[in-house]
Amino acid sequence: MIRAVLFDFGGVIAEEGFYRGLLAIAEESGLQPDAFFRIAEDLIHSTGYVTGRSTEAAYWAALREKTGITWTDAHLREQILSRFVVRPEMLSLADRLRASGRNASILSDQTDWLDELDRRSPFSSHFDRVYNSYHLHKSKRDEGIFTDVCSGLGVQPAEALFVDDNAGNIARAARQGLLTIQFTDMPQFMRTLASVGLSAVTAFF
Repeated sequence: MIRAVLFDFGGVIAEEGFYRGLLAIAEESGLQPDAFFRIAEDLIHSTGYVTGRSTEAAYWAALREKTGITWTDAHLREQILSRFVVRPEMLSLADRLRASGRNASILSDQTDWLDELDRRSPFSSHFDRVYNSYHLHKSKRDEGIFTDVCSGLGVQPAEALFVDDNAGNIARAARQGLLTIQFTDMPQFMRTLASVGLSAVTAFF
């Protein structure tokens, strides 16, 4: 029986603002978008910003040094934050899961931007817990995060369903014994939820 559902934020609860924002920055800077994204994604981990061990200013400085971009911190962050658009149907689903007696929580590799996004467009009240790598000082690249979160929720890994759009995160969670769904779009997601025994909470979508 699934007792807890863990949702990624960007790409699941909301549109993927980090990826889309970085592509926009690359395009306005005349850089190859995919190569720019790979550099930016690597740096958010290697600088320690995503695990709360560095600052936003240090991250942008490192990205400027690597790529030659010249935009201000404020411009760069807005290109990303403005593209995280929360999906109302995901909030409704979280509400239905909780009403059914299950735990609905967020497990996201995010920076302090997640706190800012919650202030702009509140979403956290729809979830039991928000596990953010920035505050945990551990990201989903560390497989231990999955068992840590399950322990904190008081469930066994086999009783937890993890939903993410990133194949690497899905593979790491599955190796730790969690049930997983790789999110691609809402119709696929709802069909898969029904197939793992959660048809009751998807009935009205």
